[in-house]
Amino acid sequence: MKIHLIIFAILIAGFISYNLFLESEDGRLNTIINILYASILFGYISFMAFTLLKKLKK
Repeated sequence: MKIHLIIFAILIAGFISYNLFLESEDGRLNTIINILYASILFGYISFMAFTLLKKLKK
C-alpha cells in the first residue's frame, strides 16, 4: 500500500506544479486539462480503496 501512496503523492505534486507553473494560455484548454487530471486522481483514489477493501476481505 505504501507504493500506492507514493504514486498518489507524485500525481498530486504534478497537479499542483501544473497549476502553478505550466498553465496553458487558453482558458478552455486549461480547464479541460484540469478536469482530466482530476479525473485521473479520483480514479486512482478509487483504485486504492478497491485494493484496500480486497486486502481487508482476506
